[in-house]
Amino acid sequence: MSKIIVESSREVPVFDEADVLVVGSGPAGHSAAVAAARAGAKKVILVERYGHLGGMATGGFVILIPHLSFGEKRMIMGLQQEWIDRMSKLPYGSLGPKKEETGSKDPILLKKWAGYWGFEINGSINYGAYLDPNQLKIVLDQMIREEGNNIIPYLECWSVGAIMDGNTIKGVIIESKEGRKAILGKVVIDCTGDADICSFAGGDFDEDRNQSLRSANTASVYRLGGVDFRTFAEWKADNFQEWYSVHMANMSKITGFKMSPHATPRNDQCWINNWLPKYCLDIKDLTETQMSVRQTMLEAIDYLKENVTGFKNAYLIDIAPQTGTRGSRRIHGLYTLSKMDLDNTYEHEDTIAVVPPFNFNVCQTPTEIPYRVMVPEKIENLLVAGRSFSSTHEANDWSNLIPHCASLGQAAGVAAAVSLEDNTNVRQVNIKKVQKILKNQNVYIPR
Repeated sequence: MSKIIVESSREVPVFDEADVLVVGSGPAGHSAAVAAARAGAKKVILVERYGHLGGMATGGFVILIPHLSFGEKRMIMGLQQEWIDRMSKLPYGSLGPKKEETGSKDPILLKKWAGYWGFEINGSINYGAYLDPNQLKIVLDQMIREEGNNIIPYLECWSVGAIMDGNTIKGVIIESKEGRKAILGKVVIDCTGDADICSFAGGDFDEDRNQSLRSANTASVYRLGGVDFRTFAEWKADNFQEWYSVHMANMSKITGFKMSPHATPRNDQCWINNWLPKYCLDIKDLTETQMSVRQTMLEAIDYLKENVTGFKNAYLIDIAPQTGTRGSRRIHGLYTLSKMDLDNTYEHEDTIAVVPPFNFNVCQTPTEIPYRVMVPEKIENLLVAGRSFSSTHEANDWSNLIPHCASLGQAAGVAAAVSLEDNTNVRQVNIKKVQKILKNQNVYIPR
């Protein structure tokens, strides 16, 4: 039997109170906070464990915002599009096809974007963007500040518990350099990415993992300078079999895991993504992820310099401060998204987002995401947005990227604001009113 200790009971001071309390400021949490404020919530508190907003999109260096369109139709817009629009105005802020190029079959455009992952699918241009992570931190701060006193961000504090009254959540417990404190909220939105708050509250969830899927892996991303990514992308497009069968295979032998370079808004830089079969809720796995990547990093860079076009002068710039995490807990919600949803064009009365397909071997048509996937079965006053929404592992694997998380977060924020305005529980929120506001916030709702 493992040793245990018993903590003594203690009084915890209430640090602040909110109308809408958002925990986690990644793509889901940031979008939830901004959307709630813009939908009329008077006091939104945004809690974040790191010293910056943006989650994986900033601190994880996962700077790709892909698969925002289907054919000529842009489907993921709203706050995610606002990110891109704002970043496009900054020097080296954004890289990707223009909006008007969406769905184009122009061979010149297809050749231009062929070596850039996610911008060409089935012979047409797919809308998306690569963003600079550090400038994105600034833009996300600006979006929060522009809402004035309606959004209060608290950085450098970690949520460690839920405050419950029966099965109703009343707030969260945080830890920081100031010590242990409580923050209360009329509505709580769990955007931790791992359903931490739902778990603390006693909600049910699944953790089963299919090891063959992308989201069963962790990462430690790093960036290189001194590259010529355009030259590499053109070479890769013309020599894909050599790239995949020879060089990626050789790098996997060197490192012990799969890795691949991706573009940044600067042609002389790239970021290196990797996939390690580790679990992002396991301390030992997270430690091994970080140390394994660093242990093999310099040898991997040397291989690229000596063998791959465009990397002759490559050097290490920096390593992402956050470990890359792709999937963990998935809540039991009022609806569970499954492979059936990917295989069929189901229509829902409570659709709050539409996810375009990005792997035509998995699904052929867009998938509607219903509001119910964010509503836990057992816990009241709580919404769960981001990758831990109610879903099977297979369905989640194809609908938990940054733009998907941002879309769910925006919907959760609007729903929270509407429930407060109408004095109803988020479980019984007026979904038509939510959808109308989402449309006014430039979100694509099909009906």
